[in-house]
Amino acid sequence: MTDDMFPTGASGASRALTRRRRAVAVGAALGGCALLAASTVPAAADGAHSGRHTRYVSLGDSYTSGPLIPKQVDANCARSDHNYPSIVAAERNTTAFKDMSCAGATTENMWKAQGTNDPQLNALQRDTDLVTVQIGGNDIGFSTIIGTCARLSSQDPTGNPCQRYYTSSGVDQLAVNIVQTAPKVDRVLRAVHARAPHARVLVVGYPDLLPDDGSGCYPSVPFAAQDFPYLRDTAKRLNLMLRLVAAWDRAEYVDTYGPTLGHDMCKPPADRWIEPLRPTSPAAPAHPNAKGEEAMAQAVLERLGKGHGHG
Repeated sequence: MTDDMFPTGASGASRALTRRRRAVAVGAALGGCALLAASTVPAAADGAHSGRHTRYVSLGDSYTSGPLIPKQVDANCARSDHNYPSIVAAERNTTAFKDMSCAGATTENMWKAQGTNDPQLNALQRDTDLVTVQIGGNDIGFSTIIGTCARLSSQDPTGNPCQRYYTSSGVDQLAVNIVQTAPKVDRVLRAVHARAPHARVLVVGYPDLLPDDGSGCYPSVPFAAQDFPYLRDTAKRLNLMLRLVAAWDRAEYVDTYGPTLGHDMCKPPADRWIEPLRPTSPAAPAHPNAKGEEAMAQAVLERLGKGHGHG
């Protein structure tokens, strides 16, 4: 077993204690700062490397793979050749590019195959010099949350039945899910560093799905009116967790929420970069369309240019 697997012995116990302390810190930060905009938290320091990154590996879930966006090049993973990693690879003139992103991926799929898609970490090599990681949404139950909130909205379309459901125990279960996902993302990033020790590692956040002002658009997006701000805040809490874990693990955070503001799934078809539950552009429900993937690509490219003299 390597350090990126399960801890063993005294050193393993020390690492486990460190991870527990990090989880506690994440929980405290999320509890006190859940409603902070992403821009209020400092980003991780830039990576140590300069120059063009030519050996690039992309890891991630469906927000990375781009389901239904033409042209689909991997039916097993619903992967598009116009997803943001493909755009980044083309813009950066990479000489070796491997996109391992796969729809439905959780942090476990970094080590576990999904059908014909090998464990995503297997693509990393010691000479990999750029890695992007976008993961965590499925670990907190993204699809289940969307389905549950849509189903409950018919019971009380002007209220907050989804929020009441997830807080019925007296604790916000979605906030708990996010805190519990933090050590999983931490484990992924430590494994990335172990397998690609010279790589610049970017953690890519999730884009703006719902109106940032808390307004709704029922029934176009079938969530109850007062659940829109609750789900917006949950998305911000997820991104804040990713930013904090990235900083702890010597990775850089890429904010895609800010660049996609005003293009959420409630906007008219011409203006939206995230499709609603009944898409009108080629994309999976509640996922980025081609414009959304382009926006995330530009956010990654801008981050790659920071402090390194690149455009």
